[in-house]
Amino acid sequence: MDENPVQEPLLLSKISVNKKSLFVSSVKWILTVIVWAIFAAWIGVIFLFPTQFGNELLVKYIHATSGNPLGITGSLFLVLSGPILVIAFLSIFHLIISGDEELQQKKSSKHPGVRLWTFPVLVDGPFGVVSAAEFIGILLFAVYVIWALYAYIIQSLNHVSEEDLTPMEEGIMFLKLMGGHLGSMGLYCMAFLFLPVARGSVLLRFINIPFEHATRYHVWLGHLTMVLFTLHGLLYIVGWAMEGNLLEKLLSWQAIGVAILPGVISLFAGLLMWVTSLPPVRKWNFELFFYTHQLYVVFVLGLALHVGDFIFSMAAGGIFLFVLDRFLRFCQSRRTVDIILAKTLPCGTVELVLSKPGNLRYNALSFVFLQIRELSWLQWHPFSVSSSPLDGKYHLSILIKVLGEWTGRLRGSIMDISEAEQPASPSQHRPKITASVEGPYGHEGPYHLMYENLILVAGGIGISPFLAILSDILHRVHEERPCLPRNILIVWAVKRSNEFPLLSTMDLESVCPYFYDKLNLEISIYVTRESNPPLEEGDIHNVTVTSVCPMSKGCGMSGLVGTGDSIWSGLYVISSTVGFVILLVILYRFYINPYSISTWWYKGLLFCGCMLASVVIFGGLVVGLWHLWEKKISAREEYDENRLKPGMVQHNEDTANLFQKNHTSITTIQYGSRPDFKEIFGSISEHWGYADVGVIICGPPTLESSVAREIRSRNLKRESHHPIFHFHSHSFDL
Repeated sequence: MDENPVQEPLLLSKISVNKKSLFVSSVKWILTVIVWAIFAAWIGVIFLFPTQFGNELLVKYIHATSGNPLGITGSLFLVLSGPILVIAFLSIFHLIISGDEELQQKKSSKHPGVRLWTFPVLVDGPFGVVSAAEFIGILLFAVYVIWALYAYIIQSLNHVSEEDLTPMEEGIMFLKLMGGHLGSMGLYCMAFLFLPVARGSVLLRFINIPFEHATRYHVWLGHLTMVLFTLHGLLYIVGWAMEGNLLEKLLSWQAIGVAILPGVISLFAGLLMWVTSLPPVRKWNFELFFYTHQLYVVFVLGLALHVGDFIFSMAAGGIFLFVLDRFLRFCQSRRTVDIILAKTLPCGTVELVLSKPGNLRYNALSFVFLQIRELSWLQWHPFSVSSSPLDGKYHLSILIKVLGEWTGRLRGSIMDISEAEQPASPSQHRPKITASVEGPYGHEGPYHLMYENLILVAGGIGISPFLAILSDILHRVHEERPCLPRNILIVWAVKRSNEFPLLSTMDLESVCPYFYDKLNLEISIYVTRESNPPLEEGDIHNVTVTSVCPMSKGCGMSGLVGTGDSIWSGLYVISSTVGFVILLVILYRFYINPYSISTWWYKGLLFCGCMLASVVIFGGLVVGLWHLWEKKISAREEYDENRLKPGMVQHNEDTANLFQKNHTSITTIQYGSRPDFKEIFGSISEHWGYADVGVIICGPPTLESSVAREIRSRNLKRESHHPIFHFHSHSFDL
């Protein structure tokens, strides 16, 4: 009699939850379909423009929309920049509806299959490892370039043939016409150029492509854009040289029409960025690459002055989203963050534990950009997190290997502080290192939890994100949270055995007691530059631990990050965009139109001014309210005395002993050899059977290529009872 009243509400509650979940899934599906439909239509419009039909359609569209307050600028902005902003709005709603969904426990698919994003198609070549989905994108741009060139050449030849000109004049006219067309093609490519480098972009979060992956798309688009713009400039230069007025044209800055001198300055800035971004130059002097890339301001502003407002508006959508992200990063980076603990390892690695607010979310695949003000006010360096969000609410950790001047100075500073005399009294000043942080950034969803079978392949310091992944999985297994992985193989290639202490930054037993009863974990270490184990293990694995700051709450990282609170970041994007449109309408209605302002370069400058002003004024207002809300939330949080969970940081313990205690039973070490991936994947194929296997790689390009090549070969030649391997790269190469 007593059971029904108890069980009925539970049943009704379950039905209610299922209905809610079905409604949310339906709304998300509808939003996704709308987003891709808008994107497909946008791409279709770009493909149509080079044709005669597209030109006629554009003229009719401009005439039909000529009554808008912005005139032709508004018409072009709506059709070419409007779609990407609408997609951003819909992405915001999708992210808000999704919320912080807990990973749902589900069984592995009975029918594993190949996925476009995780199947490597190209392995060796200028693009590096390219997935099937990326290959489709590359083909799409290649088809557009070939198609547009063909269409524009035909149009230009037809136009020249209609004029009564001498052969010399025909050649000059053809060069100028093709120069203009190449410039428009470059402008369309530029509409995409800035989208991948908006680190906290809602667009990247919507399609779940993290910034460290998207940077390669920016590189590809940058090469294509600069080739088109360079050819655009060269054809005009040749044409003017044939006319005999080259210098006069290059220095001209006319009011009506294209202002050439700003275009020359913009192209020169672009060429400097392009040349210094080439791999040999970047590896030779990264600082040169970094500082010259700040010329993007000159590049964009020069372009706006060169073409005026209505042409610049064609590529303004992507640039505006980048400006939004850049301003938010600026606001976040003003906060100084205490380093609450530092640990130096003998292999030339530093572990830093950074203070963070309890409500700042990240996952085990995240990374941060770090600035140490005592070392440099200008240099920012990206590092993967080496801790799981479940390790502690008020901190995150990163591992930094000493590879250059900046990292060497950081390690030296920590060692100097450790050797300094301790303060005589608590009130006496104690030296500390302060940092500024941008991020965390990374995958919207923790894809490492989506596979029952995982292979983690690391090279050297590439083990860092895998420590976070392993900690995350162990915490979830111990706390009985949703978590699929049950079979995990870690393949770690190191140069020397003194890198072993990196594994000991986490105590597996303290995170998940008796984890070996719940998880099949194997660690295979390959020491490539040592043929035998070292004789004096104790000396090799000795660890220096330094507490740089007292274990106090300190000053945590700022929550003003695009990948943080979806509602606040969404309000920031929407308010800034609406403010941008409002400022443009006010500008045209009360200044440009009444006073008949017709100077192209001046209108382009005003357009850029409205873009910046909208972000600072309207977006800044939201950022200010967001900051106040963050302070209120932080003030209400109860301070946790146990800031660092066991297993996160070890004090004054011999790392060799810790390593032996944690890993001996699950670890195999091979000296003087490299991983044989053909043998490794062959063994896995026989033991794990027909299933999806996630393979995550973090290491140098050669390691990535070796793994990707084997995955491609295995998937193409696999037998029916063998697994399907899914390639994921977690390497960061700016």
